[in-house]
Amino acid sequence: MSRFTLPRDLYYGKGSLEILKTLKGKKAIVVVGGGSMKRFGFLDKTVSYLKEAGMEVKLFENVEPDPSVETVMRGAEAMRDFGPDWIVSIGGGSPIDAAKAMWAFYEYPETTFEQLITPFSFPELRQKARFVAIPSTSGTATEVTAFSVITDYKKGIKYPLADYNITPDIAVLDPEIAETMPPKLTAHTGMDALTHAVEAYVSTLNSPFTDPLALKAIDMVFKYLPDSYNGDKGAREQMHYGQCLAGMAFTNALLGIVHSMAHKTGAAFSTGHIPHGCANAIYLPYVIKYNAKNAEARYADIARFVGLEGASDAELVKKLCGRIDEYNQKLGIPKTLKEFGINETEFKEKVSKIAELAFSDACTGSNPRAVMPADMEKLLNCVYYGTEVNF
Repeated sequence: MSRFTLPRDLYYGKGSLEILKTLKGKKAIVVVGGGSMKRFGFLDKTVSYLKEAGMEVKLFENVEPDPSVETVMRGAEAMRDFGPDWIVSIGGGSPIDAAKAMWAFYEYPETTFEQLITPFSFPELRQKARFVAIPSTSGTATEVTAFSVITDYKKGIKYPLADYNITPDIAVLDPEIAETMPPKLTAHTGMDALTHAVEAYVSTLNSPFTDPLALKAIDMVFKYLPDSYNGDKGAREQMHYGQCLAGMAFTNALLGIVHSMAHKTGAAFSTGHIPHGCANAIYLPYVIKYNAKNAEARYADIARFVGLEGASDAELVKKLCGRIDEYNQKLGIPKTLKEFGINETEFKEKVSKIAELAFSDACTGSNPRAVMPADMEKLLNCVYYGTEVNF
């Protein structure tokens, strides 16, 4: 038996943030990031609407990019002290992901982080609170997914937490909030969305329910991302919706080894953090070439859907990779980890361990082609040096 899960309600369109006025409850905690939502006035609007709904409101601010285990624990403690019946998170994927994990520790203080790392092992939530997610970026789609990514900086590892319990109750897609993204973030989150949709379409758990969502999302990213990157508000709105469709697809079909590698390399190198969407964009063409031995027809479907032409499936896959390379170049995303600036000596020292960790990542199991740690290491070497994937 399979399952397809989405939030109960999704509100979208300009001004949709006002739906917060209609929530029924006594207390709401608002989890937010480093300040952009405050600077642009959206945090004040959120608090005002919640107070208009008759609720006492508390803020938990300054969730860092790639939130840490420590931040999650501090947030859960704040929730236990305050006792909210609504958890509202506004901002990028980081505060929303952090708030999802906080939710579990708020309702179950005795739970350990180690217990939650096991996929689909969360205790039953909604004993104390329900959850509203309001994304400001167009990529992670965490507002509609059963996933949260939390970083253990002591170990240098990103942990994807997975459980349908943490799918938000309400998602609010207000494109006015997404208009605040700077160009580089627009590029990285847009390519993250593309990766979500492509990996969902070729996943071993793809289905008739996820395929249309994935294909439409891919088409929308290719159609609207360049103009969104250049500041076009109409394109920015369509990207905000397209990335959400990608999220609906991957939360139910799951992902693959692009994400496995991105999770385990993002915080691994001293020469610089690799933003998640940027890592996905770099890895995606290499992984497509690796997976094509098992999923060539599915990748060819994608190519045809976005209007590419070729005499064979193999040619279509090649053209799809070319299109992704072209977009990365347009968006200022490097082609290799070496070009990104990762130190070669450090890469060589760490690649074997990273490959093992990526192999063990929760996303590896639904990849269309089986992979072993040695394969993962070969792939990572291809990505570092820009060599052809021919194994």
